Amino acid sequence: MEGLIGKKVGMTQVFDENGTRICVTVIEVGPCPVVQLKTEEKDGYKAAQVGFGEQKKQRLTKAVAGHQEKTGGLADKKVRLLKEFALDEGEEVKVGDVMTVKNFDGVKFVDITGRTKGKGFAGVLKRYKFAGGNMTHGGHSKRRTGGLAARDLPGWIEKGKKMPGHMGDVNRTAVNCEVVRVMPEDNALLVKGSIPGARNGTVLIRKSLKNAALAFKAAKKGAK
Repeated sequence: MEGLIGKKVGMTQVFDENGTRICVTVIEVGPCPVVQLKTEEKDGYKAAQVGFGEQKKQRLTKAVAGHQEKTGGLADKKVRLLKEFALDEGEEVKVGDVMTVKNFDGVKFVDITGRTKGKGFAGVLKRYKFAGGNMTHGGHSKRRTGGLAARDLPGWIEKGKKMPGHMGDVNRTAVNCEVVRVMPEDNALLVKGSIPGARNGTVLIRKSLKNAALAFKAAKKGAK
């Protein structure tokens, strides 16, 4: 399967076989039950809808709870979140199957999507790393934007201008995160470095396109 849903646990450090210390992020991946299958005959594409996180039925909307009951993938429990992922070439799954972190065995790089921390209202120095004005010699624009528009045309502020506003709380994707370790016994995936989002935040983990590029390069090298 192309990817799975997980939860960001936090950061720690591990040591590789050479004794080098590596800063890693721990992600709890799955278990993700398959709730529904999308087929080319009915839906025009092939994918699997998986769930993550147990949830009480009364805390779900009637539409979401009814959908989970209708598909038959979750007879005795409900999940909090549903997402679709494309299937790998030749992969066959059925409704009710449970996908785990073993889905990433042999994968070297992943793309991780999470929602960044909300920072509230922020000025341009914090939001966009502006330099600001002079702090001495009579400067009166120490933490301001400076000039915003021309005097003549355009005599207005153009759309997309970097200005103060709400910072954070947006979806961001960290691409080509190196997989350091896959731990099936703990449903854990260790990736090098940091990823977007706060602790206990939901993240989407997908196999990076870089894996296919590396496989093609290795096959080409072996053919020679």
